[in-house]
Amino acid sequence: MSLKYSNTTADRLDWADMLNLVRKLIQDGNYKIALFITLGSFWGFRVYDMKQLTWLLILDKDEITITEHKTEKKRTIPISPQLKKFIADCYNHINPVCLNSPVFLSQKKTVYSTQQLNRILKQVKAKYRVNVKNFSCHSLRKTFGRQVYNQNPKNAERALVMLMDMFNHSSLAITRRYIGLRQEEVAQTYESLSF
Repeated sequence: MSLKYSNTTADRLDWADMLNLVRKLIQDGNYKIALFITLGSFWGFRVYDMKQLTWLLILDKDEITITEHKTEKKRTIPISPQLKKFIADCYNHINPVCLNSPVFLSQKKTVYSTQQLNRILKQVKAKYRVNVKNFSCHSLRKTFGRQVYNQNPKNAERALVMLMDMFNHSSLAITRRYIGLRQEEVAQTYESLSF
């Protein structure tokens, strides 16, 4: 829970910083949180949908199909061979009880709450000195959105339209603000002024 009147807007990670963080978590044997950050950043799911994932749904699959809780939209996402291998490696290290078990179980064998996951991410931010101001579960969805935009420089508007639809936003302006483009444009405007 955040402090009253505090800023709770999640900030995105740079893609390279996210990958670097995942590598460090793997080196330290924290496969579950490494997988949480990876899947959140690669698939752009909301935390509620992430918490519903089971090993049966994601292990050794070429694609995943879910119905998003908030929008009730069905999404089918291909799983790249590298991500498929990463999921299998995490599965082998985590060694869950069965394939039907949720992927993100705590040590108490209950699915992590959103608050628990946010606390864990704040601890990860401090321990690994992650370069992000407000790091939470929602940061991963924003990381996904910004990477989709960044990988499509020639079709930036098309990427924004696609993200607007995926995020269920009502306008491109909301999507631009959501992935941090608006803030950067304002900052660049001020930085362009010279004395």
